[in-house]
Amino acid sequence: MNNTNSFSSRIMQILRGGGSYFILLIIAVLLSILSDQFLTVGNLLTVALQTSIIAIVAIGMTFTIITGGIDLSVGSVAAFSGALAAGLATRNGLGTYPGILIGLIVGAGLGFVSGLMIVYGRIPPFVSTLAMMAVARGFTLVYTDGKPISGLDKDFTFWASNIAGIPVPVILLVVIAIIAAIILKNTAFGNYVYAIGGGEETARLNMVPAKKVKLGVYALSGLTSAIAGVILAARLWSAQPNSGVGLELDAIAAAVLGGASLAGGMGGIGGTIAGAFIIGVLSNGLNLLEVPSYNQQVIKGVVFILAVLIDYFLKRRISSRKEKVTLA
Repeated sequence: MNNTNSFSSRIMQILRGGGSYFILLIIAVLLSILSDQFLTVGNLLTVALQTSIIAIVAIGMTFTIITGGIDLSVGSVAAFSGALAAGLATRNGLGTYPGILIGLIVGAGLGFVSGLMIVYGRIPPFVSTLAMMAVARGFTLVYTDGKPISGLDKDFTFWASNIAGIPVPVILLVVIAIIAAIILKNTAFGNYVYAIGGGEETARLNMVPAKKVKLGVYALSGLTSAIAGVILAARLWSAQPNSGVGLELDAIAAAVLGGASLAGGMGGIGGTIAGAFIIGVLSNGLNLLEVPSYNQQVIKGVVFILAVLIDYFLKRRISSRKEKVTLA
């Protein structure tokens, strides 16, 4: 009986950790059958380019979710960071790379401020990052005066171009994902992130610097959002004041689809990337099948709801089995 429970528990763990890859494979196979355009090289590169932005933001989101938190400000931070970088580079004549650098620093700074509200203000992550979402979006509208910032030079738009046929954002995603995976799995900081998600008070008793780690996690989320904001501006050849709307939902869905638990303590970069590609492939496939955009929003919402329900179900089953094994 114990062997049966152990086997079932392993199956649950595999489904929770690797289910996103299986779902991605199923969706890809179905779309390749329904549309002969899906598996073309051009379309797959388009999917990779579109998904890279969601995936980069979702990497930062994964860190916050593993700690038991969440960051609803990522879309607005991306918009403001991209607008600021573009504005400093063009209107203020600071130059492309100084402008981008300041935009990235400001994005990380906004995330750090969210962390300060959570750690020292004791404001729940949902509330603090919701407030930051409104503040950052307001900053964007004020800075841009509600108008696009155009006139970006080739150095700026390079970050949405191709190298040897591969989109630069995809290359950036690979680099960021590798660095994030190493940090999460092979450093003390990564171990602390999981420890806080498993139980913050217990982590503190084990000498985990919870406050510093949480500040770092939200600063990282702000930084990845800022990188996405710069890429968005480069792709559009202009910084749009309304860019990044809905990006937080896609990032959260990608992380949860990839196995991150909204209760904290579980998640990984590989799964998050797979979750992001589920969203990207699904969106691309719906476009190829000419599904109206408003119907696509409904479908995405349903997918997210299912992801949360599956997450809750699997976590409850895993916890229940662990308790039974402990009692036995």
